[in-house]
Amino acid sequence: MSIMSYNGSAMLAMVGRDCVAIASDTQLSANGQMISTDFQRVHMVNNNVMIGMSGLATDVQTLWADFRARTKMYKLREERDISPRAFAHMVSSALYQRRFGPYFIEPVIAGIDPDTKKPYVCSTDIIGCIEKSPNFVVAGTCTENLYGMCETLFRPDMDADDLFETVAQALVNAFDRDAYSGQGAIVHILTPTELITRTIKTRTD
Repeated sequence: MSIMSYNGSAMLAMVGRDCVAIASDTQLSANGQMISTDFQRVHMVNNNVMIGMSGLATDVQTLWADFRARTKMYKLREERDISPRAFAHMVSSALYQRRFGPYFIEPVIAGIDPDTKKPYVCSTDIIGCIEKSPNFVVAGTCTENLYGMCETLFRPDMDADDLFETVAQALVNAFDRDAYSGQGAIVHILTPTELITRTIKTRTD
């Protein structure tokens, strides 16, 4: 068994029309044994950026504390909030610094560029190689299922409501076929003016 699937996870970010969504399951397990059904993998960096981390739960918590400190230092130094693109490179650099003893996480970053108001999504591997996409990015133990669902359901220029429905359907149907993730989901829709968060209840057997 891979250490990346020890705790299990399912995560995706998708682009809409002037909005972006990031979603994750809420299950925390250890080698298939249930621990919690309300584990938080998605965090808000600032009003324009969110990050989700799949992989080893202890590294998720450790790195979130590190990234939060780094973004506070950035704001103090630059006197402005960090942009999604700059934050992605900050995450990439932090992971690459530990490439010989890496953190076992795969981050997914979603945000709205504060200058252009354009949505931005990307993901990285465990040593920080950035993968950008104009449509969607996925991570977790059911990556193959997520790719299939997202490619089937994605449509360009979706508004916030359609984007939520698409992301919710893709995520729930993907982790229904994965024993290491599931037990509900949380979906965040980020627009230039607001953050909409919705919780999805699913089967718990």
